[in-house]
Amino acid sequence: MAEVIKGSDGAEMVLVPAGEFWMGSDASDREADDSEKPKHKVYLDAYYFDKYGVTNAQSKAFMDGKGYERRELWSAAGWQWRSQNNMIRPYYWNVTRWNESRQPVVGVSWYEADAFCRFAGKRLPTEAEREKAARGTDGRKYPWGNQWDSSRANSGESKILKTTPVGSYPTGVSPYGVYDLTGNVWEWVADWFRFDYYERSPDRNPKGPESGRYKALRGGSWNYLFSRSLRTAFRLEYSPDSRFDFLGFRCARSLS
Repeated sequence: MAEVIKGSDGAEMVLVPAGEFWMGSDASDREADDSEKPKHKVYLDAYYFDKYGVTNAQSKAFMDGKGYERRELWSAAGWQWRSQNNMIRPYYWNVTRWNESRQPVVGVSWYEADAFCRFAGKRLPTEAEREKAARGTDGRKYPWGNQWDSSRANSGESKILKTTPVGSYPTGVSPYGVYDLTGNVWEWVADWFRFDYYERSPDRNPKGPESGRYKALRGGSWNYLFSRSLRTAFRLEYSPDSRFDFLGFRCARSLS
């Protein structure tokens, strides 16, 4: 059982220990997108990772703490975007379908997710950290193993047609005891997305390209029907100002 702590925001975090894991997919996997290739070993330092996605209750604490008004929490590009668009809350904040306290917050841009993690004394995870937390060290396709099982995650097959409260699928946890790493919401990660990044990425603590147009997301969501897109290795990209009802996030924290 992984070590569990509470962050300064009160959210549970699990320890993902240092070591190597298999990242990406190999050519024999017919479901794999070319952006996932080649499959390669990556070493990561130990880190803490949110056990659940960031919820509406946590997002409310960010707003109550004047998170949208505190320049020091935002990247330069994020503050410019927030100011130009007068952003003061997530896009779907007042929509009943999406705003139960234990539902993952949705309708948040990468900029908002980045600012929230700073507010909580954390950071967005890297793409590599998100993948290791989801699949462990044995290269599994899904957090629970190699066979798709629609009862273990909130996907389009569930026909719920919205997000479920975080932690609703205890049989779908990852090897480290992390919930909802497949389905429910796509989660922003820190990295810029580049299609061919794996062909030349470092094998130790990769952090993604230095710049780009799109940010990477992982995990699939409540409206994705195909198990191919819900695999732990699948990569997606969106503009960092995107705010859709299937986009959320969680945070990570370095040990030092």
